[in-house]
Amino acid sequence: MKLLFLVADGMGDWPLAALDGKTPLEAAHTPNMDELARTGLVGRCRTVPEGLPPGSDVANMSLLGFDPSVHHTGRGPIEAAAQGLILDPDDLVWRMNLVTVSEFTPDGIMRDYSSGHIRTEESAPLVRDLQENLGDEMFSFHPGVQYRHLLVQKGGALEDEARIRVRPPHDITDRPIRPDMLAFSKSARLWDLVHLAVERLAEKTNPTKANAVWPWGQGRPLTLSPFQERFGLTGMAISAVDLIRGLGRAMSMEVPEIPGVTGLLDTNYEGKVAAALDFLDRGGDFAFVHVEAPDECGHAGNAADKVESLARFDARVVGPLRAALAGQDVAWVVTCDHYTPIAEKTHTPDPVPFLFHYPGCAASGLPGFSERLAQGTGLILEQGHEFMDWALKQIR
Repeated sequence: MKLLFLVADGMGDWPLAALDGKTPLEAAHTPNMDELARTGLVGRCRTVPEGLPPGSDVANMSLLGFDPSVHHTGRGPIEAAAQGLILDPDDLVWRMNLVTVSEFTPDGIMRDYSSGHIRTEESAPLVRDLQENLGDEMFSFHPGVQYRHLLVQKGGALEDEARIRVRPPHDITDRPIRPDMLAFSKSARLWDLVHLAVERLAEKTNPTKANAVWPWGQGRPLTLSPFQERFGLTGMAISAVDLIRGLGRAMSMEVPEIPGVTGLLDTNYEGKVAAALDFLDRGGDFAFVHVEAPDECGHAGNAADKVESLARFDARVVGPLRAALAGQDVAWVVTCDHYTPIAEKTHTPDPVPFLFHYPGCAASGLPGFSERLAQGTGLILEQGHEFMDWALKQIR
């Protein structure tokens, strides 16, 4: 039996007055998810272990069956795996956003964690310029996708910087950066580096909104066992973002390059569907199809766009896959990694709703798929990293 995980990043939310007391999922037109929920199992899963931050790195690692409490080293190392960086065991890998701040001082405000959703063709030259002018034997800058880049500190896992805690910039939109400036100041070399980067980004040749770098989420290189060895399934991870691609590569899964994927509302949904179908047609067992757009809309605090992102996920991912695989021996999981409530503009650790549909499963009879309906079933998996094993036991 084939198994698909369809993941709408940050889909979970809270009721909003602007949506007449509904969540974006309740407000969106989602006939495919509703039908799968009505004829399948519905429940909730706690993807974020107690004591860990509710990030996509932690939550998606759980969904893919690996305990973040054991395996998680940081967000940066996961994205380094996506880029195939050659690292030493004691290197320290930072995720590095290009951000917009009111001023890069203790009195500054985080205006935009994504520099206006800067395009890769705009951001990559900036990061290459930072490497050319500021990179040295200790620090190296590596361009990624859009606002998401990497800073590698050679041997840094043995240095004081490994213990510095800088907040994710998407957690502090429109909030003071004083605590983070204090964190940066604990390392003279990191303090000097980020301020020199601000000076480089202030050059007239930079036409973008990026006016600072923001290193965070650092850790040692990631090591995971192959997904096939762990679960007996050949797998593919499909996503626009290096975070998911890195998890897939670290697990020795196939990770396709899909033109036109953006992580936003305008992403290439059809390309993701085609990649999943091609993999399954070639004999693949498991496809993890990840769509970032709902999370980005949650961070932006845009309820209308989040509703639209979920409608597109249903119509352009769930629907076409259902149609193409109709009548085949397929099991479906549709879920999210974490909540990204419009009211908070950041992630929260609420247990996420999921639906699980497979041939012969008991039908829930629910009228649709939503956070409240999932809570009402009483089914909850308290250990998110056990979800994969639980699902496989139902279908084997």
